[in-house]
Amino acid sequence: MPLKRLYGIVLAVCMAVMVYGQAIPVAREYTQVYDFLDEMIVDGVISRQQAVLPYSRGQIAAMLTEIEGRDSLLNKRQQRDLRFYLNQFALERDTMVRNYVQYTNHQTFNLSLCNPQFSFSTKNKLFKMTIEPILGMDLYGSKKGGIIKRWWGAEIRMDIVKHISIWGSLRDISYNGSLLRDKYFSSKMYGARLNQGYYINTAGNRVITSALNAEPGMQYKEAEYGGDFSDSRGGVMAYAWFGSIGVMRENIRWGDSYHASNILSGHSPAVPMVTLQLTPCKWFQFDYFHAWLVSNVRDTTSYYIEHTTAGTTEREYRPANKFMAANMFTFTPVKYISFSFGNSIVYAERNVQAAYFIPFAFFKSLDHLLTKGLAQENQNSQAFASISVYPTSHLKLYGSFYLDEFKFARLKKSNPERNPISYLVGFHWSGWPVKGLSLKGEFMRSYIATYTHSIDVLTWQSNSFLMGHYMGDNAQSIFVEAQYKPIRGMTVKLSFLHDTKYNSYDYLRVARNASGQKINEQDGISNVLAQKPFDKAIYRNWQLKAECVYEVWTNMYARASITYNNASGYDNTTSALKSELTGNAQSYLNRFCPEYFHGKNITAMIGFSFGF
Repeated sequence: MPLKRLYGIVLAVCMAVMVYGQAIPVAREYTQVYDFLDEMIVDGVISRQQAVLPYSRGQIAAMLTEIEGRDSLLNKRQQRDLRFYLNQFALERDTMVRNYVQYTNHQTFNLSLCNPQFSFSTKNKLFKMTIEPILGMDLYGSKKGGIIKRWWGAEIRMDIVKHISIWGSLRDISYNGSLLRDKYFSSKMYGARLNQGYYINTAGNRVITSALNAEPGMQYKEAEYGGDFSDSRGGVMAYAWFGSIGVMRENIRWGDSYHASNILSGHSPAVPMVTLQLTPCKWFQFDYFHAWLVSNVRDTTSYYIEHTTAGTTEREYRPANKFMAANMFTFTPVKYISFSFGNSIVYAERNVQAAYFIPFAFFKSLDHLLTKGLAQENQNSQAFASISVYPTSHLKLYGSFYLDEFKFARLKKSNPERNPISYLVGFHWSGWPVKGLSLKGEFMRSYIATYTHSIDVLTWQSNSFLMGHYMGDNAQSIFVEAQYKPIRGMTVKLSFLHDTKYNSYDYLRVARNASGQKINEQDGISNVLAQKPFDKAIYRNWQLKAECVYEVWTNMYARASITYNNASGYDNTTSALKSELTGNAQSYLNRFCPEYFHGKNITAMIGFSFGF
């Protein structure tokens, strides 16, 4: 091989490794850099898929470098934003960060107070490390009282020989307020919440009911003052220019969306997973993971023996195993079209099933091979797709589709059954006629029994939180947001949200007698799917929110918002089906909405944080 050709190949590989360095995921909920990248993509400055998130730090650094090469297309505010984020991802670009109130030699280390951070890099760039403290507080106030949300922790990131990334973070978070305390609810009919308060997004360990809002789902620890939980993430990843493989505990989002995806929304707590991502060329990306979910279902065959002071023993039952495998193929055949499709399976076995570690598999086919021999119920498989189109500069149209089960026979008008599917469509208009001004809109509908299953351990949930859209089955959501960026680092938003939950049904299999004949068919899933979707509203919440977020320095945020919401329940006390959830207006309101947001409310919030 000619020396010049060999040199060219080595140089290309080195450049690729440099651009795609640090395969550390960047959580969308903890940074504003995604807003800037969204703006650049929709304005046509760069082209990237947005159906599979989060991006890694290396991918974001590569996008920022590409934008830097086209900075003539940016206005002054966008150029200042670009320089700001280039500094935030300096280590990924083999340079040293520059902060305020700092002690640094500008080459190998930087210790700063604004923002609080320690960064280090060897001169040969083969080892890089960043340590950041995390601290923040949000204060909420309304006519119902005040709530304090506070969090603290730290994050560490390391990159070794430009092929291995290691990271970890901890955020200890709590909600505290008189309205959340046990004493407030001791005389009210909200169930047995002993030493667990009343939470913003779930009822905790003993009484598990997810509220229908977009607050991140967490598993709370016992706390009489409200809610206390921690968010611990991290992983180790081996990477090269063509992709990465590793183990991590992170939240992922699949499906184009800005408010809440209907495929994987990231609403449920992060879970440990083995991941594989391949990016062999610009127009193709493949993603796969195998995850260990949390079932919150007791396995009555697995328990510890505990001795008591009375001289007796008690059984402490362990949770049933719950796993998930999923893949997503993403193609960008031309600059203005990107589409993704994939499939997944949620399964519950004694141990992991080796067949589901095959990344490119169609999991439903494997499931049939593994479970049909006993003529028993198989595992829970799904298919999904997402597409985004850019018909002109400044406009993005997108849609996501989730299929739990599909039969062509149900498409006939003569068939009363409806396929249990969910779809989401939306648009994003940005940068015209005013730079920095954008408008987003989303519409989501999920049909009856889309996310449920007849076997509790096989539902589309982890920690009892839906992994899809937080509204769940037989529901509708409308979201509209206007956004303006007047100066570097500041985002002003005005949003409208209208969520509606309709009749709720249990997924029940038809029982059979000893002769195999069907009995109680009226409550079977076929009859449930034949019910009219979006018929009777049992819960509705709409809100109007004004919000301002300002990134003062890197990862140091000041924010304020004021929100008006109106949450209502509606009576549904009679039903011909035993599988339909019935109740009065107040019971639905208690089930789906935290007390703090019942009825009409004006809620103000002010907060400050670093490390977000």
